[in-house]
Amino acid sequence: MSRSMIPRNALSLSQRSRLLRARAIESPCRQFTLQTVHKKTSHTYHTGRAFCTTPIALKKAGKANKAHARSDSSPPAADSTPTPTDEAYDVSGLEAQILKAIERLTHELSQLRSGGRLNPDVVEGLKVQLGTAREGKETVKLRDIAQVVPKGRLLNVIVGEQHHVKPVTSAIAASGHNLVPQSPHPDSPLTISVPIPPPTGESRRAALDAAHKASEQADRTIHDARAVHHKKLRKFQLDKAVLPDDLQKAGKLMEDVVKKGHAEVKRIVDGAKRVLESQ
Repeated sequence: MSRSMIPRNALSLSQRSRLLRARAIESPCRQFTLQTVHKKTSHTYHTGRAFCTTPIALKKAGKANKAHARSDSSPPAADSTPTPTDEAYDVSGLEAQILKAIERLTHELSQLRSGGRLNPDVVEGLKVQLGTAREGKETVKLRDIAQVVPKGRLLNVIVGEQHHVKPVTSAIAASGHNLVPQSPHPDSPLTISVPIPPPTGESRRAALDAAHKASEQADRTIHDARAVHHKKLRKFQLDKAVLPDDLQKAGKLMEDVVKKGHAEVKRIVDGAKRVLESQ
């Protein structure tokens, strides 16, 4: 019988028998692997979900999109315009005014730590007359023609030119600060030594009064800065631009900043008073 005349059923049985013989000679390990893979594949097919791993097409960050372009290491672009809520919580202006008041207070107190008005800055601010009536007189500040160097309870006034020694000496003696300038030593002809007299009870009281006034001025400046910030919060409240809860928190933040400012003023002034009283 020719091959073309074999029934299809016989061919199918022959193929199945060859497949069975091939499986029969496979190793147990191979059979276990095939079954395991087949089982997992079948389970995944029925219960899992396929996720697409193709990257999403992104628009190129050209000139129009450069402002909105982002990467994995940079945050998304945000609107920089502050909202009324942001302005309510912003106390940077209040803090700047408090810092300015404290700096001014520190500067004024530093002029009292050497026993009242006998501070190098005060001496440098004295007015000195140069020239003669025939040549023409000129009034300048002492700091423009000389330098004041404190050394203990002595001020060394160093002038730049020899003909400035006499007018500088005269200006110091006539200053009204109870100063007695000494004549320059031959070894230092441009240096005028000015002994600082010890503070008296009157000078201590004057220095303490000046410290108290400086403290009151600093507290007043802080109070005025608080009033400006509170007025801004009040406007937000009337305009209903900020939620009441946020306004309450912003007000508490304002009061905390003001309280710290007053406490810093008190700390600085108390320290300055202790130094003045111990002189």
